[in-house]
Amino acid sequence: MSRATHPRLRRERRTIEAMVRIYCRDHHPGPERPCPECAELLAYAFERLDRCPFQEGKTTCAKCPVHCYRPSMRERVREVMRYAGPRMLWHHPWMALAHLWDGRRREPQREKTEPPAPGR
Repeated sequence: MSRATHPRLRRERRTIEAMVRIYCRDHHPGPERPCPECAELLAYAFERLDRCPFQEGKTTCAKCPVHCYRPSMRERVREVMRYAGPRMLWHHPWMALAHLWDGRRREPQREKTEPPAPGR
């Protein structure tokens, strides 16, 4: 079950899905959308969003202090975003603007847990 129920996280999911679809449409011929390779990337991105320690307080993943993507998947997402990001302004202008706005959020801070008091 997805933890991404906050409107901010639902928007983040729709944004990455739109970007992957734009990239897949232009790079992978065939009737299946998204293709198996892009579907795998999208499922991985959704899983990472669900497990994000910052949840609705998060900034964009590029500015996050915790890099939770495997290096190979991180590079794939970067490639998709480099290609689809500029095209989002034509295909999904409001989503693109919201993503840019989210990128201006301050870097989230992890809550520090207090160590147990001595003798307890």
